[in-house]
Amino acid sequence: MPLRPPEPDDLAKAAQQYGLGLDDADLASFSPMVNGLLASWDAVEELYAASAPAMPERPWTRPEAADNPYNAWYVTTSITGSGEGPLAGKTVAVKDNTAVAGVPMMNGSKTMEGYTPLRDATIVTRLLDAGATIAGKSVCEDLCFSGGSHTSRTGAVRNPWNETHSTGGSSSGSAALVASGLVDVGTAGDQGGSIRMPASWCGVVGHKPTWGLVPYTGAFPIEQTIDHVGPITRTVAEAALVMNVIAGPDGQDPRQPRDLVPDDYVAALGRGAEGLRVGILTEGFGLANSDPGVDAAVRAAAESLRGAGLVVEDVSVPWHRHGAAVWDVISVEGAASQMVDLNGYGLNWKGLYDPEVMEHYGNQWRADGSQFSETVKLVLLAGRHALDTTRGKHYGMAQNLAYELRAAYDEALSRYDVLVLPTTPIHATAIPDPDAPREEIIGRALEMIANTCVTDVTGHPACSVPAGLVDGLPTGMMIVGRQFDDATVLRVAHTYEQAVGGFPTPAGAAAGSQT
Repeated sequence: MPLRPPEPDDLAKAAQQYGLGLDDADLASFSPMVNGLLASWDAVEELYAASAPAMPERPWTRPEAADNPYNAWYVTTSITGSGEGPLAGKTVAVKDNTAVAGVPMMNGSKTMEGYTPLRDATIVTRLLDAGATIAGKSVCEDLCFSGGSHTSRTGAVRNPWNETHSTGGSSSGSAALVASGLVDVGTAGDQGGSIRMPASWCGVVGHKPTWGLVPYTGAFPIEQTIDHVGPITRTVAEAALVMNVIAGPDGQDPRQPRDLVPDDYVAALGRGAEGLRVGILTEGFGLANSDPGVDAAVRAAAESLRGAGLVVEDVSVPWHRHGAAVWDVISVEGAASQMVDLNGYGLNWKGLYDPEVMEHYGNQWRADGSQFSETVKLVLLAGRHALDTTRGKHYGMAQNLAYELRAAYDEALSRYDVLVLPTTPIHATAIPDPDAPREEIIGRALEMIANTCVTDVTGHPACSVPAGLVDGLPTGMMIVGRQFDDATVLRVAHTYEQAVGGFPTPAGAAAGSQT
């Protein structure tokens, strides 16, 4: 559709917005020049249409409640690529912030409802090429801005261990489906902990790769400097197998180093971890809302590593306690600008954009901003005030402080091979009622994020593994490693899994699920 030429009122509005000081005569003078320049927009649209992919025909279904345990599926499908490869026979739930061409993508939000992608995300292409079957799109939190599982517009996702409790978020559906044994693998995204927090609360493995190791291309962004995608699986071996498939450059994601060479993560598990040095990060324990039972479970899990032949000592990284404040500024101002004002993708970077989602989402949220979740409304109120008041100064400060935060982790990791701490300071909390007060809705969305969000800022790899049950609910131990040394993180995680004899499954998990 050709770009609508501006009316005189459109030019007047733009002039007023920028304080250009133009009168009607000035605007009349500019008008033909503006129209002449905008002819290039129509030319670009014609050129783009000639090369854009056609929408593939892929059958999908919105499951009825009886066929949707834990309310974890957005839509179901069955898409098999090569049928051969390392993931042949494996079923995958793709988080619904990630594009599967020809299958609806809602990203948990009314502001995205009705959108269907034209292209597969890079990780989806790689999974299909490796023989996997895409079984459907898993429910995620509204625009992925919640660590609980109660903000998606399709309804709360229920924890297989206790259906009155949260799965954690924002990759809520993927965690529930993997924990219950309904799929082998879930894809997940992580900007504040959204791979690891649901893994912790559902008793599964969640690996957040080093920032840039796995291409984010085709997943809906929040803030480019903290965007990550990675796997949720039942076992560490499966996480390593998926990482072998999805890691590596795609040439379309500016988050990725040009000289990136991924490791063989499956082979790395065979090297064992005996003799590696583990630092128990003391600042990750004893937070204001920490559950003593969770802290004790993670310390006991770390002792299992000592029993497996690793060196385990306490280590202090005082900067860890400042990490959440740095993340707050980056995620709030960055998301207000990129995720909302600039329609998800933002501008000024080279890579593969999704112009269709930019238009669809941008039009829908502007038509009715009341459809944003309570958490996104909080982000916009705080972020817009900060941006209008100090013009991004604090965002710049936070990004500069991110180097100091990363350096503090790097210093500790120069003395230890990995750091361990609780993934979440608490175990799964009760799902709030739909009509609960705003304070409870927002509180339940953000109460568990303090430890995980730090490594989204620093970019270090971090894997959550089950650390045991507290009050009958799972909790996780997070293992953090050096930049692009995901292999060592997975080696330690695998050694721990073997030391404790595997991870339990919830009662009622699908037959054949692994332990």
